[in-house]
Amino acid sequence: MELKQLKRDVLYRGRIFDLIVDEVEYPSGNRAIREIAHHPGGAATVPLFEDGRVILIKQLRYPFGRYLYELPAGKLGPSEDPAIAAVRELKEETGWVGGKLEKLASVYTTPGFCDEVIHIYLATNLVESPEGHKREEGELTMSLHFIPLEDALGMIISGDIQDSKTIIGLFMTQHRLSGKR
Repeated sequence: MELKQLKRDVLYRGRIFDLIVDEVEYPSGNRAIREIAHHPGGAATVPLFEDGRVILIKQLRYPFGRYLYELPAGKLGPSEDPAIAAVRELKEETGWVGGKLEKLASVYTTPGFCDEVIHIYLATNLVESPEGHKREEGELTMSLHFIPLEDALGMIISGDIQDSKTIIGLFMTQHRLSGKR
């Protein structure tokens, strides 16, 4: 079923997302309003060491008023290749770079009202960047945590990890390591 867009109003243009209100028509002729948070998308990386540890960051997430464990991730620039963004964000947030990058998944974060797509990668053959990390001001409270993958999966089950991209990335990594495709 296709909706016919009758009118579009951009109510707000922000640094992170835009707010759009569309008036649409159903095939039946009925009309409705659709509100969209337009986001350029993002890239996240599961940095995995040979010994099975992953790097998670813990950062303050203002909307929740608490610190969350997450994969290193960030917003895509205009027309930016998600793999390039994944490499950039990994280095900026952790100070590590991956020698090998493999796509695990692309996920719709909240498809009921937002068009954000996050591309999730697995980074292996990790080496420390000679320059270290280059965090932005809002990222200065971040801390790095080197956690065995199995322990991180347990943190999902216990509720200590609640970020969706992180949950998906860690389970996709476990699936990838099990040799299943």
